[in-house]
Amino acid sequence: MAIAESVGRIGATLVAMVQTRLELAAVEVQEELQRFLGYVVLALASLILFGIAALLVVLLVVVIFWDSYRLQAIGAMAVLFGVAGGAIAMQVKRSFDARPRLLGATVAELNKDVNFIRNAGHDDE
Repeated sequence: MAIAESVGRIGATLVAMVQTRLELAAVEVQEELQRFLGYVVLALASLILFGIAALLVVLLVVVIFWDSYRLQAIGAMAVLFGVAGGAIAMQVKRSFDARPRLLGATVAELNKDVNFIRNAGHDDE
């Protein structure tokens, strides 16, 4: 009976560990979705506001220089907004590269569990 009880306890422990890890994974996925939606909302708001501001600035500069340097003014505005767009794109890439790995904590905990189980089997020998 002792073996059956031990196997039952090990099975119950394994099921509890899997349940805990799945709950952790669900929390991580939910956090990642919320973070991503936050990025999307802020990015859209930023794009709309910067788009309106950019159009107004370009219009202002072109109107100011309409009589003498209209083509240079348009070209300068295009370069300015191109550089700003490139800088923003690089910042977004850095932000995405720095984000935590999806389900990283869950994978780490599962690795700890596997190592514990492997080491527990060697301790009996």
